[in-house]
Amino acid sequence: MTEIITKYLQTNKFTNLDLRAVLFDMDGIIYNSMPAHEISWQETMREWELKAEPNEFYIQEGKPARHTINMMFQRNLKRDATEQEIDDVYKRKSELFFENDSGALIEGIEETIKIVLENELTPILVTGSGQTGLYERLNGDLPNVFTLENMVTAFDVEIGKPHPEPYLMGLKKAGNLKPNQAFVLENAPLGVESAHRANILTIAVNTGPLDDRVLKDAGADVLMDSMEEFNKKLPELLDRAKIISV
Repeated sequence: MTEIITKYLQTNKFTNLDLRAVLFDMDGIIYNSMPAHEISWQETMREWELKAEPNEFYIQEGKPARHTINMMFQRNLKRDATEQEIDDVYKRKSELFFENDSGALIEGIEETIKIVLENELTPILVTGSGQTGLYERLNGDLPNVFTLENMVTAFDVEIGKPHPEPYLMGLKKAGNLKPNQAFVLENAPLGVESAHRANILTIAVNTGPLDDRVLKDAGADVLMDSMEEFNKKLPELLDRAKIISV
């Protein structure tokens, strides 16, 4: 961790890592929901006779749904989707998602959050999701962890990942923090790129089928194979952050 933190500080011209918050992606980091998203998007695209590549929606994760739908229409039909088509496609995808999603948390995430809270770091959610009832779901599964004020969703951003806007807004909601006062947990290349472009220490946890290289190429400062592996490194990260300066 010493080398990783030092490289991050030198690259971004910070003198130290003054951690105050942790910025969590949701799908693939908090919930094991990406398989259901992939299945639901793929089925919806087949129903609309739009061709999608295998694992396409693991790669596109984090992008607001309307942008994903427009991308698919532009690729297949050489035009933008109408507002009605966006509404209809997203409604159908959402129906299929709730049929396919188990609602399971990512293994190890409860321990991650426990360590974060014990170290008095503020947890912030940064997701491209526009699901209704999102806060109620989170609060039911992880009571008193996230608040409405500590969530960045599709309704809060104009551009979305991979633009840095969502994670910059996450820093703002955490108390107008600077990039060196938080770190990000992400599993998707667009989210990794977003956090990297916001100059925040970015930890990629590869909980899906993508090649590790995709996440490294997107700008991850460090790559973990699972949340359990990250939990073993987290105390060291927090310890080293307090003493390393450049």
